[in-house]
Amino acid sequence: MDLIHTFLNVVAPPATFFSLCLLLPPYSFVKLFLSTLRYLFSENVAGKVVIITGASSGIGEHLAYEYAKRGARLALVARRENPVREVADRALQYGSPDVLMIPADVSSVDDCRRIVDETIDRFGRLDHLVNNAGIMSVSLFEEATDITAFRAIMDINFWGSVYTTRLALPHLKESRGKIVALASSASWLPAPRMSIYNASKAAMVLFYEILRIEVGTDIAITIVTPGFIESEMTQGKFLVEDGKMVVDQDLRDVQVSAIPVETVRSCARAIVNSACRGERYLTEPPWFKVTYFWKVFCPEVLECCYRVMYMNRPGTPDKEAPSKKILDLTGAKNILYPSTLHSPEIKTD
Repeated sequence: MDLIHTFLNVVAPPATFFSLCLLLPPYSFVKLFLSTLRYLFSENVAGKVVIITGASSGIGEHLAYEYAKRGARLALVARRENPVREVADRALQYGSPDVLMIPADVSSVDDCRRIVDETIDRFGRLDHLVNNAGIMSVSLFEEATDITAFRAIMDINFWGSVYTTRLALPHLKESRGKIVALASSASWLPAPRMSIYNASKAAMVLFYEILRIEVGTDIAITIVTPGFIESEMTQGKFLVEDGKMVVDQDLRDVQVSAIPVETVRSCARAIVNSACRGERYLTEPPWFKVTYFWKVFCPEVLECCYRVMYMNRPGTPDKEAPSKKILDLTGAKNILYPSTLHSPEIKTD
């Protein structure tokens, strides 16, 4: 057995290299051709039924408006009843023929079952499932005073998506529908203070990649990996070291620094376009894909940059990290951040 592995250690790398050299040109041509077809024959969602979790704010809210403009019927899910009711009212004004509001917590499998059941009872079918609900944590791992408090990150971000997907699967197969999984570019970035959040998003990506193989062509799955998008998360709403939900703009500035933040409207429009075309992956904004190549080809360089820019000397506050000092000194926030991120007024409940 060791001899076989020794042989493969020598043969597999060059064989793979030459195989890729031969396959990449025709493979790229086929992908371009199929991409063109998807663009020309994009799905019309008028009258179709869409579940959107985490629909009370941010990306989920604007996904509701984007689907509404295209005439889709909506089931909007969120824990906060009043905000999601306001989103439902606006979605009707934008053109949705029917909107169902479902106050629910996706970390509860019973609530997820109720989400799917109420949607089917109301509309009789399901065409798109958009798993958007998520929360963020920002804390150095060794400074977490109650590590069990961060279980909510995985419960909502990962298990919330898994629960709703499993319960919706039979209905999506029947309609040959689509799943839109809101993961994150954080799934491949080793950003300090975001270990639990990034791990939850990495788990989402691999789960849906495997599910794509298991369900075959019955259900199309679009995995979305946004960069920094205008939302409650980029307004600084996240769990901190003691497990409490806070709004902290200074700590947000440490994590985002002088990286441009895309408006939520542009992101939502791109996501719905991508889903209707049946695309496998979407990174928004598109330029953020370059971070993946840094991760693959120069991981040591990426890790060094994070260590130098985002960490600081022991004993000094997180908010004195070089990443925030650069932002403050250059005044880049006024140019690179949407105006809604400058003075957030959001609730922490």
